[in-house]
Amino acid sequence: MKATRTLMLAALSASTLALGIAQAEDRSDWPSNFTVGTASQGGTYFAYGSGWANFVAENLGVSGGGEVTGGPMQNMALVHTGDLAFGLTTMGPARESMDGNSPLAPGMEMNNVCAIFPMYQTPFSVTALTSSGITSIADIPDGARIGFGPAGSTSDTYFPRMLETLGVDFDRRNGSWNDLGGQLQDGLLDVIAFAAGIPIPAVSQLEVQTDVNIIEFSEAEMNTVLDAFPVSEFSIPASTYQSLDHDARAVSMWNFAIANCDLPESFVYEVTKLTMENNDQMMSIHKAARTSVPENYTKNTFIPWHPGAARWFNENGYSINANMIK
Repeated sequence: MKATRTLMLAALSASTLALGIAQAEDRSDWPSNFTVGTASQGGTYFAYGSGWANFVAENLGVSGGGEVTGGPMQNMALVHTGDLAFGLTTMGPARESMDGNSPLAPGMEMNNVCAIFPMYQTPFSVTALTSSGITSIADIPDGARIGFGPAGSTSDTYFPRMLETLGVDFDRRNGSWNDLGGQLQDGLLDVIAFAAGIPIPAVSQLEVQTDVNIIEFSEAEMNTVLDAFPVSEFSIPASTYQSLDHDARAVSMWNFAIANCDLPESFVYEVTKLTMENNDQMMSIHKAARTSVPENYTKNTFIPWHPGAARWFNENGYSINANMIK
């Protein structure tokens, strides 16, 4: 009996060793490390992307981390060129970049970027100090100093156009969300126009330090923006911020994680599998990850899917057509 048990253990050890060797062979073309392009500190991209990078690195045994960037437009460019393996992007900037309309590289069609999984919606919202007396978009005075986030970010790309469409006259300012939050608190800005997943770390921090108004769109303003821009209707739940006593009307764009299309299929498959099958752990990274679930893969209608990601979705009952796979 003892001899039989010894033989069984030996066989198990041999099979485990064989499996380990097989896994090593399967990983032979994997990168030794990876970097995820996020955005500025104080924004949701930085918190979500850095946390996700650490989650992947710890579980797949590949060194990786997040990198501060200018946000979706720059991430598209850096992932396209292969300077970054992964990045986070919003659908509006992604479309412009793929069509060769990125202000960072005019004329360059960024066609070596592949989708890997859905993230969350980015609401567009306005924040001002309560002491300013600004309680609506119509209250924003002519020449108001408005912070739109890092240059080239989703907010900086679309929010100025939205406010111009709504008849707001402003002095445009750029900077990281943390820096702009400090400037608002110090009276150097009148308003911050945020486009980021909620809760936005910089807004949560402001609430701790001072009284703020989180300003919603009026119904008429929302409809005007919906007609003019590639956004959808959104409601910021009152529970998101201490400063809200009711759900706030907003508009939003979807965000997707992206990969350089040349990354090994097996590597991206394992990254996608890990992310899509562990939403509870993704939620512990950032609450916005509650919508980082497979069912939302349909929100991507134009970014080609990486073969590794598409394989996981198709294996699990989420049909991605062959013409949408790189």
